[in-house]
Amino acid sequence: QLTTAGTRMEGRQSVAAAAVLVAAGFLLSRLLGVVRTAVIARQFGTEPDLAAYWVAFRLPDLIFQLVAGATLASAFIPTFMQTTTHRGEDAAWRLASSVVNLVLLTTLVFAAAAFVLAPMLVPLLAPGLGSGAANERDLNRLAIDLTRLMLLSPIFFSIGGMLMGILNARRHFLLPALAPVMYNLAIIIGALALAGPFGVRGLAYGVVAGSVLHLLIQIPGLRQVRMRYRLIADWRDEGVGEVLRLMLPRAVGLAAAQANFFITTIFFASLLGEAAISALTYAWLLMMLPLALFGMAISTAVFPELADAASRDDRAGLRHLIAGNLRLILYFTIPASAGLILLSRPVIALLLQRGAFDAEDTALTQGALIFFALGLFAHASIEILSRGFYALHDTRTPMRAGLLALILNAALSAGLAPVLAERGLALALTLATVTEAGILYRVLSRRMNGLGKRRTARSLAKTLAGTLLLAEVVGVFALGLDLSRPGVGSFFWVLVAAVAGGAAFLAVTRALGSEEATALLRRLQLSPARQGRPPPDRESG
Repeated sequence: QLTTAGTRMEGRQSVAAAAVLVAAGFLLSRLLGVVRTAVIARQFGTEPDLAAYWVAFRLPDLIFQLVAGATLASAFIPTFMQTTTHRGEDAAWRLASSVVNLVLLTTLVFAAAAFVLAPMLVPLLAPGLGSGAANERDLNRLAIDLTRLMLLSPIFFSIGGMLMGILNARRHFLLPALAPVMYNLAIIIGALALAGPFGVRGLAYGVVAGSVLHLLIQIPGLRQVRMRYRLIADWRDEGVGEVLRLMLPRAVGLAAAQANFFITTIFFASLLGEAAISALTYAWLLMMLPLALFGMAISTAVFPELADAASRDDRAGLRHLIAGNLRLILYFTIPASAGLILLSRPVIALLLQRGAFDAEDTALTQGALIFFALGLFAHASIEILSRGFYALHDTRTPMRAGLLALILNAALSAGLAPVLAERGLALALTLATVTEAGILYRVLSRRMNGLGKRRTARSLAKTLAGTLLLAEVVGVFALGLDLSRPGVGSFFWVLVAAVAGGAAFLAVTRALGSEEATALLRRLQLSPARQGRPPPDRESG
């Protein structure tokens, strides 16, 4: 029992250390993402050419997500861990080599097909693109040209994504965390240095260069994990067969997730005008900062532990990891959502309102951001819940939930867009995402014989109590903001509001005995560590 307790404590510490490292990488990447968004806003505002860029971005991103994205999180890491445990190192590296090569070949085929079919596919993505533009501006032609240029990026991303999966499976998180940083830096340079002579094509050049850097920075990590690469593509290997079996439903699920985003920010938005496309995209990128920091970082760090517990058939350990990290994610994202809503206008004004991005664009983006932020907790919850299914080698359940969310989002978007414009599209996606998260939680809870429902409810009640005080504190500060001329003074006022609200939230939740607050303070060395291992989940429901 003492050995088991010690092992679990070491596991929790390694997950915590990995989460901190991944979170730091995500934070740096997302901060650069905010800078990238601000630079793009300053250069282009919500002008029609930028809408063509956002539309062109979708097809290359879809190819990467369907091929490498579907393979990485849901299929490769659990199978790689299982192969290492049951068949040994050599078989695991043969599996990794085969999957990397097959993913690259498949991506090349899809990219080539998309290049040829771009004139037919791109107009279908945004049927309203160019309808309000001047006659001499051929936005569809521009979107097609940008699409073809950026189709180079999924080729490099597919290899980089698989290297990221290999390094994460081996508990190496530093270089994978830095890869998105390099990507964002390249786009920022493209916006600053190339937008002048090349317009939005400068952004596309930055995307391609960023995908190359995303790959190159991870290659040294392969030496550290002693990868034994082979030029093979053994599709008959049992591990490759398992990856393919898991990958196909995940590809459908990712297609549904991409379609959800596409329906909101491109298809229906294009019918509202090019400005709506940019406003929704800006709002989504701003919401991605807390989502990446709290939802993606924690889920990415814990996933190898989930896969390892599942490979050893340790259901109790797996349930403990999923439930505990879900509570932690909710603890961070619920107050972050409240703060983002209350400070939405000053945040957008301070970050984006300059150059071509004016006060009207701020108001347009704010409406979308508020309704996106309402669903922040659901987006983040899906990150950990879906990985619970992937660790169990189940990609069908998340696929079905994603398809249901897609249908719901399409129906709600059609009904809400004529009434609430871009706000209705953001609200539709939020409602669909909340539904998807609820389905995943209910099914996984049944599968795992409970996820500590009563313990989660108690944690959630304390989190909501702290969020109420945070909202009051931030609201008072927000009332004193003068954004007629946003500047350094306004920035520090927003920063003080965020810090004061966060401190109030932490104080209330700690006073109420929140386990997450206690653990956070202990990690910050502000609270004495308790002796022994943390209390186990004693309830099954």
